[in-house]
Parts: sequence; C-alpha cells; structure tokens
Amino acid sequence: MLLPLNKLIIYCLGVLFLIPAEDIFAQKNGFTVVIDPGHGGRDPGAIGSSSKEKDLVLSVGKKLGNLIKNNHQDVTVLYTRNTDRFVELDKRAEIANKAKADLYISLHCNALDRKKRSPQGVETFVLGLHRSKDNLDVAKAENSVILYEDDYSAKYQGFDPNEPESYIIFEFMTDQYLQQSIYFASLVQNKLVNNSKRVNRDVRQAGFLVLREVAMPSILVELGYISNVTDEQYMKSESGQESMANSVYLAFKEYKREYDKKSHVFTNPQQ
Repeated sequence: MLLPLNKLIIYCLGVLFLIPAEDIFAQKNGFTVVIDPGHGGRDPGAIGSSSKEKDLVLSVGKKLGNLIKNNHQDVTVLYTRNTDRFVELDKRAEIANKAKADLYISLHCNALDRKKRSPQGVETFVLGLHRSKDNLDVAKAENSVILYEDDYSAKYQGFDPNEPESYIIFEFMTDQYLQQSIYFASLVQNKLVNNSKRVNRDVRQAGFLVLREVAMPSILVELGYISNVTDEQYMKSESGQESMANSVYLAFKEYKREYDKKSHVFTNPQQ
C-alpha cells in the first residue's frame, strides 16, 4: 500500500528515530493538554487568612478546562486531579506522559512568611536553573509537596527540597521543550497582567520537580500571593477566578493557533 507523501515523511522519521509509525500518527490526531491544580487532599498548599491554595487552584483549573473543552472540539483536556485529593508529583507527570500530552499547565498560589510584608502579583515559571534566592524559595515551597509522600527520598533519588545542594541537578539539564515553554509562559503572563490586571512579577526559571518529569512544553503559574490580602480576596472571588481562567485560556488559544499552523505546514508540505 502506498502512503501519501506527508505520511511517508512521518513514517521515515519514525524509522530513523526507532519510533513506531503508528505512535507518531496517534500523536498527530488532536491535541492533549494536562491541567495540574497543585496540592490537594492532605496537602493544603499555602494557607491564607481565609482560604487554601489547594481549593483556589482547583477551582481555577476546572474553569480553565471547561473553557478549553467548550471552544476546542479537537482538544482533549486531562486533569491530574479534579477533586480534593492528594496526587504524588511523579503520578502527575505520569498522567501527562502516558497521554503523550502536548502541553502541561500547573497552577499554584505563592506565599510569604507572615512575619514579612507580602508582595503581590502573578509569575509564570518554566523549568530551569534559578537565578535568584526568590526563585529558589518558590521552588522549595512547591517541591516540598514530596514530604507528604512515602519513601520520597528513594523515589526522587535522594532529592531533598530543603537542601540547596539538591538543586545542582538542574544546572546540568537541557530541556528540549524550553523555547516552547518560554513562549507559552510569556503568553500566559501577558494575558494575566493585561487581561486580568494582575501585578507583573515576570516569567522566571526555577527547579521544579514536576516540570522536570514531564516530556512536553510545560509551565507553572503562581496565580498570586495568598499571603497578600488583596491577592487572596481576588483569587477567592468568583469573578477573579473566572478572569484568571479566561486569561490562561486566551494564552492557550494563541499557543494552539500557532501549533496548528506549524502542524499544518509539516503535514501538508506541498501546500
């Protein structure tokens, strides 16, 4: 049986890289996004004066998922959790990797020690080596979720989220999805700042275990500081959650449009 030119190209690439052709064809059918609301269950995440991180990010995540599902029939939306339950970090990555997802969005809230005056604002992270103490502190806080897991030291090859020395592993990493991740992170940050009118704390890099484990473009969004009264009230409100979900959705929509353009060129080389 003769294959069309575009499928022949994909088949040859599959042979070249020792990837079964049927697996590559499967990856070209539709688009899968994984939404990862951080924490959950016995892990509340950061705690504000009247709310918990785990609840806020779950609500925003489900609103985001509904926006994507209602407007993109060709997109499959998966959640690492859609209820208040604890999911281990490696399991979150496993969900995305097994689905061969095309994009991974992890949602969180930031916090600062109550003894200090809390800043406010949104920041979007990609995997990388932290360049400042602030970025390291954020990574430590989010990676500390593994302390709720059994045998975390063995599971994560001795990684200790509280030891700066553990983060040396990120210094020697090269992420093949970094440019795509930065592009999407920039879209998300821009929409949250300009559409939702959040204080801009920029796109940053830091060593997040959950981003290290996923094999796709990925970002981690700190939607605001739950330790800041203004941010917390905004993130608790229905209007605030809807606005943030819509902003991330608008960024996704733009990212997906560019993805489709590139996919069209690749699968239709003569057009």
